[in-house]
Amino acid sequence: MPHRLPPAVCRSRHLVSYWTDQGTVVCNYATGRSVVADPASIYVLGFCGEWRTIADVRRELKTIPRRSVDSLIREMLEHTLLVARGARASREDAMSSWLSWNPAAGFFHFSTKNMPVMENREAAEQALAENRKTGGAPPSTKRYPHSPVIPLASAEAAGEFPEVLRSRRTWRDFSSEPVSVADVGTLLGLTCGVQRTAESLTSGRVHLKTSPSSGARQPLEAYLLAVNVSGLEPGLYHYAPDAHQLESIKKGATAGTIARYVPGQWWYEPAAALFILTAVFARTQWRYKFPRAYRSVLLEAGHVCQTFCLVATWLGLAPFCTGRFADAVVERDIKADGITESFVYGGGVGQRPPGVEWAPWPIAAAGSDHPLERPRRRAVQGPE
Repeated sequence: MPHRLPPAVCRSRHLVSYWTDQGTVVCNYATGRSVVADPASIYVLGFCGEWRTIADVRRELKTIPRRSVDSLIREMLEHTLLVARGARASREDAMSSWLSWNPAAGFFHFSTKNMPVMENREAAEQALAENRKTGGAPPSTKRYPHSPVIPLASAEAAGEFPEVLRSRRTWRDFSSEPVSVADVGTLLGLTCGVQRTAESLTSGRVHLKTSPSSGARQPLEAYLLAVNVSGLEPGLYHYAPDAHQLESIKKGATAGTIARYVPGQWWYEPAAALFILTAVFARTQWRYKFPRAYRSVLLEAGHVCQTFCLVATWLGLAPFCTGRFADAVVERDIKADGITESFVYGGGVGQRPPGVEWAPWPIAAAGSDHPLERPRRRAVQGPE
């Protein structure tokens, strides 16, 4: 028996439509649902810009049989193109905080979450290598060949700071030695800790950190997944930047946890800890009502992650950063809704393996004919 129709329906406030070879696609970026819509669906969406009873819709589509109209409404409700009056609070309601940034920022943010795991990484990399051989790759630099040239003196490279900058690399191999909790404290303190406070005419007291933040709104929150940190129980922690302390969220963490957080990247599983950044968007949305401000949040995440890598390099550790996190898995564990607070970027750290100056990618895997295949020696524990 078909589900009973609600008393009234309205078009979702979070729809974007675009054209493809298959037809007109309508996407609800709040729910992640997309559908190729027929002309009748497009017409109903236009008609239901305000609350309409089911009888209203039937009268508007009087040339279509009632059973077909009711079936269409059910399908549009299922695909979240329409919302029902009286339905329980949902992502539609939570998205109200994004109102001034939508649809531009909301569509981009929510349609690019949860990067899928590559089905066959080896085949994809081989295809890319063949494409480079046959068609070439975009040049890595740009020049103006007909412009006057002004030679510059060599960059000043002496001293500890230039050495740290030049030594920063992405590591993909780690020793089994733990990272100390003291180094973790230094990493978090210099990367995300509050260094000073100041008074702003518009915002009141603001926090100043080692990386810039638009309007000093500081939308980013830092979390630590500790797997092999001496002096710290394995688990998931939140870093309180004003108090310089960790708050325990969830006990227990293994290489299997890292595998769930950064799926398809087995080379990071032996790392000692993951460094996770989320954004509390309301902090930036409160001051900046235009969607371009969403760029600032992403830029700030890049600033902070680079600072993290530089501090880790200075400490003699092996850092990395990656955008290929399983957003929804991380957000579930830290109890974030993915809307008002969402994962944006992250990385990790471990001890450098002995006798290795740098572990580049791809790694030549022991017992493997291809560097992207998981080597047998790196097998991790099963699902948690």
